[in-house]
Amino acid sequence: MTKHFIDSGANVAIHYFSSADTANELTEYVKRKEQKAVAISGHLTKEADANGMVEKTVEVLCGLDILIYNAGSLVARKMLSEMEADFWHNVMDINLTSMMFVTRAAAPYLAKNDNSSIVNLASLAGRKGGHPGSLVYSTSKGAILTFTRALSTELGAQGVRVNAVAPGLILGTSFHNTHTTIESAAATTAGIPIQRAGNAADVARAGMYLTSEYDGFITGATFDINGGVYNRFFVYKNKN
Repeated sequence: MTKHFIDSGANVAIHYFSSADTANELTEYVKRKEQKAVAISGHLTKEADANGMVEKTVEVLCGLDILIYNAGSLVARKMLSEMEADFWHNVMDINLTSMMFVTRAAAPYLAKNDNSSIVNLASLAGRKGGHPGSLVYSTSKGAILTFTRALSTELGAQGVRVNAVAPGLILGTSFHNTHTTIESAAATTAGIPIQRAGNAADVARAGMYLTSEYDGFITGATFDINGGVYNRFFVYKNKN
């Protein structure tokens, strides 16, 4: 998604937590194009890190027009019977509280422009509940859908549109490389009407569209990017 924005001519600030190499590669790619870029590390569940990231972004880019919020993690699969309070709060903080911190810090800068946009990364799991073991992750992603709608109402008068994308099975990502088995991916793909899994470019194009100046009447919406499986059921067998 970052590369799509770079190729469209955008100046970018790239947050990273554990993927420093990729972030630095992208900043070098931007500089070769003679655009502005900065890579900023931080643990966004920490309020000071979230605020610092936004402040550094505005300092380097001299303003802020678009926020794409993509930080999040399943962390691990845990059934309700295995759920500890610390694990629940940790996943909620990673997926939801961090989003609030960053958005709160960015909103005043976004409001300074005539046409600003926020796109939040939700998930098909937030619609359907996800596979067994993703209870807290799915709950947090469902909350992002409501957060997006509520925020679109709150920030609309300030000229800021707020939308979300809810990807389904997007292969080649660290999320699915870590948490989805080959067998589970194959079973899910077999149930997708267009007979393929998604890829990162499918999500990036939707993000580009939602932040473009041509769709100024779309806000509070969630784009489902899942190949048409919204009304289908998944079967997941944990072989561990």
